[in-house]
Amino acid sequence: MSHEATNWAIKQRGLKPTTKIVLWHLCDRFNPDYGCFPSQVRLAHDCEISRSTLNEHLGQLEATGLLRRVPRIDPVTKRQMQTRYILGFEPGFTPADVAPCPETGHGNAPIGFDAEMAARIDPDVPISGEPCPEFGHGIDAEAVSGFCPDPCPENDQSRVRNPDTNLVREPLSKPVKEEEDAQARDSSFEIFFAELLEALGFAADASLPAWWQGEPARLHVRRWSEDLGLSEDRIIEVAAETRQDHPRPPDGPKALDRFMERAARRDAQMAATGRTQTAKRSRKGQGKPPPNPDELATFYAAKVNSDEYLPASMISNAMCAAMLERGLVTAKRLRARGVL
Repeated sequence: MSHEATNWAIKQRGLKPTTKIVLWHLCDRFNPDYGCFPSQVRLAHDCEISRSTLNEHLGQLEATGLLRRVPRIDPVTKRQMQTRYILGFEPGFTPADVAPCPETGHGNAPIGFDAEMAARIDPDVPISGEPCPEFGHGIDAEAVSGFCPDPCPENDQSRVRNPDTNLVREPLSKPVKEEEDAQARDSSFEIFFAELLEALGFAADASLPAWWQGEPARLHVRRWSEDLGLSEDRIIEVAAETRQDHPRPPDGPKALDRFMERAARRDAQMAATGRTQTAKRSRKGQGKPPPNPDELATFYAAKVNSDEYLPASMISNAMCAAMLERGLVTAKRLRARGVL
């Protein structure tokens, strides 16, 4: 690692974010004594991109004159070695479009070209003054180099882009189905959100309180469905029920959390016992009318005249007077039972 190299990379302007990340990681692998030659596997892993994408950004850096790539061949095995990256701040740096071709030695060396630098990079490459017959310029990008596209036994997979395995996503002229579904869901939720506000007593043309505005309020309402399992119809139903005790609309959705939690618990309990909210309400509506005073007096008189346990607080003084008035019990019996 070289602080001089990384500082130089940070100071570069006009690069795309990913391109600048590639340049920074190259500089992070730079050694002042030996240079920069990380493998593409290592560099792609550092940048968290694919090797084909890495070559695209390396080509952009080379086109802007910030680096130059020098392919290397082992003189003994003739196998391709890791590419040598010459960074723009290194002494004797020359852009790729004016540097000699390392394979054939052809190319016009620019004024001030450091021959010692080229010899140190690859001493076996001769330098000439004619254009490269294969490429027409200096060192080209790795992805279009003249090397065999077959995988190297040492360097893992091939570095040549394979269109069958490196598919390029073309820009779409129409939204994909997922985006259409997302838009439909958003529209449906906005309709539900408007119905909820109406159930809470907000006028359609009235200005909402701050806590009901924006995306935070909608995210809070969505959690009632996602976390508590309430349906949209159930949420509107509970919201309408809260207005019976609280006619004034709440200042924000957080004020309804307690009511929504209670509704979720009730629904869970009724689901566990096999009952439903509709069935409970129907039984309540079809129940018998409350007993009249005579029936109540007869019921409690039977308790007093029997020998079963009778709590002292079960019968009020008004009920005692009603039973005595109707002659259903005697005062003596009431005292014996501990009621009077």
